[in-house]
Amino acid sequence: MPGDILSVFVSAFVTFFVVIDPPGVMPIFASLTRGTPPSWAKQMAFRAIVVSAAILLFFGFLGTTFLQILGISLDAFRAAGGVMLFLIALEMVFEKRTQRREERTEKFQNQDGHAELDDISVFPLGIPLIAGPGAIASIMLLHGQYAGDRLAQLAVWSAAGATLLLSLVLFLLANPLMRLIGQTLAASLTRVLGVILAALAAQFIFDAIKGTF
Repeated sequence: MPGDILSVFVSAFVTFFVVIDPPGVMPIFASLTRGTPPSWAKQMAFRAIVVSAAILLFFGFLGTTFLQILGISLDAFRAAGGVMLFLIALEMVFEKRTQRREERTEKFQNQDGHAELDDISVFPLGIPLIAGPGAIASIMLLHGQYAGDRLAQLAVWSAAGATLLLSLVLFLLANPLMRLIGQTLAASLTRVLGVILAALAAQFIFDAIKGTF
């Protein structure tokens, strides 16, 4: 049993890590908070994680109920979520996702290239950079997959929490880490994560087909 729970945790953590992509969001956070007081950047980091956690909790516990009201089966949502995650994976491999994030960032910067002192914790950090469609779909799928198994669901939520905590740490260390990692290594890591996400998405689709038939 402990081995099974550990397997659930590792699988869920890999899923959330790849979908949320903390190393990919970190440069965006650094860009949005460039030239601002460190205290403000730290405040935005904590707020963004809290907002993201609230969103994931909401959809994790109530998302399935919404599906039932709409008459959508969990297997149908699992298949749709798998397709969506696969599309995200393709964007990561071909760097389309990074390009789109950078375009969003530019909209939140003034002409001098410094982020405006607006509250960016909800948008674009909380939604869609952290708790985006992929993360919402993943938490609903994994939470529903282990319905009735509280230990497995606890492992899923622990994995989600660990990913958010890792994101917070990367946000707080964004500026020095960006100087250390560099854009080239960050882009390479994003592509590798995209390939892993594609495989996870395919598994979601296969599980949906198996559950339907």
